[in-house]
Amino acid sequence: MSDSITETIATVGLGTGGPEVGVQGLGCMGMSWAYGPTHDEAEARATLERALELGVTLFDTADVYGFGRNEEFISPFVRAHRDRITLATKFAIERDESDPYGRQRIRNDRPYIRQAVEGSLRRLGVDHIDLYYMHRRNPEVPLEESIGAMAELVAEGKVKHLGLSEVTANELRAAHAVHPIAAVQSEWSLFSRDIEESVVGAARELGVALVPYSPLGRGFLTGSFVQAEQELGEDDFRRRQPRFTGDNAAANAALLEPLRKIAEVRGATLAQIALAWVQQQAQVHGLAVVPIPGTRTRARIEQNTGATRIELSADELAALEPIAGQVAGARYADMSATSAGRE
Repeated sequence: MSDSITETIATVGLGTGGPEVGVQGLGCMGMSWAYGPTHDEAEARATLERALELGVTLFDTADVYGFGRNEEFISPFVRAHRDRITLATKFAIERDESDPYGRQRIRNDRPYIRQAVEGSLRRLGVDHIDLYYMHRRNPEVPLEESIGAMAELVAEGKVKHLGLSEVTANELRAAHAVHPIAAVQSEWSLFSRDIEESVVGAARELGVALVPYSPLGRGFLTGSFVQAEQELGEDDFRRRQPRFTGDNAAANAALLEPLRKIAEVRGATLAQIALAWVQQQAQVHGLAVVPIPGTRTRARIEQNTGATRIELSADELAALEPIAGQVAGARYADMSATSAGRE
């Protein structure tokens, strides 16, 4: 880690009428859930502070991450810097705490939304949420009901802006007709590009920002692991994702070679090149793109924000272009709750 790094990242408007945020945000989930235990909580808290120093202002969590404990974890940081950050959290996923990665229930109904926002406000210790996402879509609940309930929260001052996660292009248009949507959060990386088929175009058309989650392929694109079942702990969510296990993982690891070559020539990390590619999609597709890579260390937040200053050449983009089409295995074992599962 180098405390001499002082250059802050650029900013961008988070959708039409949305807040101005750093062009890269921070996904906070892994600080307390999904990727194994956080052994150094003090370093994780210092990472939040360092991110803000470097111009990261969008901090992302959800009520389901650790069953509320992730919101509680970032609460002291949020309250200490409330006027400087854009706080995003989400509702909609119910899980059994005894089986945290097992069956989930998707709740989009009005009573649940009102219950969920009150819980998040309490755990976060704030009087409003800057960006409130519907984490997943339940097609059995009319969008008009869900977005209407979210719009009521805006009118009451409990929420400033609305967001959606893993929605289709048509769902985005329908929601936006009820109330302006500031951002759509979906997986987008060198390994996951299905949203480019229609969601990205709809977001551009409507002036909605894209907030890519897992822009580093849940760490796989950094080369930090290959076989999840062999290298990651029992409580690591990635052990249950098809592309990180068995023959799929071995085949996918070989796809990183173009990434390695570019990183070597540039004197950069694999993570920086992978993030630079995501950041550059703003230019490629003509809309605001604010990825939210997650990390628990200050050294990584410095590397990640450094990627915002890397512009890949046409030849480098061409070398990376074929990767997604060759990836073995789906993003999730069950894709039904994703936009790709409903397109």
